Amino acid sequence: MKPRRRLLLLRHAKSDWAEGSIHDADRPLSGSGRRGCELISRYLTDNKLAPDLILCSSALRTRQTVEGLADALPPNVPVLTEDRLYLAEAQDLLDRLREIDDGVPSVMLVGHNPGIHTLAVALLPPAERYRISTFPTAALAIQDLTVTRWAELGQDSARLVSFVTPRGLREAVGPAGAPKPSPPA
Repeated sequence: MKPRRRLLLLRHAKSDWAEGSIHDADRPLSGSGRRGCELISRYLTDNKLAPDLILCSSALRTRQTVEGLADALPPNVPVLTEDRLYLAEAQDLLDRLREIDDGVPSVMLVGHNPGIHTLAVALLPPAERYRISTFPTAALAIQDLTVTRWAELGQDSARLVSFVTPRGLREAVGPAGAPKPSPPA
């Protein structure tokens, strides 16, 4: 039996625009972005979601996003930082994913909008696409592939397992990070 293929699509966390003269690729994470990474990191840990490979855009904000997840990642997970993923369109991201060796069961792709959003939606069946209406910073879409080889990845070849955002995760917990009590029935 072949292992299930899983794709984790992560948009970089919120970056800092304070320095107007800085080149786009060199923008660092903001304080809010670092806090978003902490929430996503906790989500990955709590749900035992450890990728076997990380593909990361070469932008500083995407690299810092991966660094912000370090506590949730296996210590030896390969991180491939690639210039071709910087501001890549959905088709370019898809082309890169199709190059992955079939021995790699799960991949996290850390990139930018609009490419990451367009790709996340396109991989889903048409009836499921409404579930990802926006893709804010540090949003994470977890998709299980319905194809057996990465080279077969394309439209309608995944199902959405979950879609989380830092805001949604913050709203799901109460004071001091404790889960909010369920509303009375």
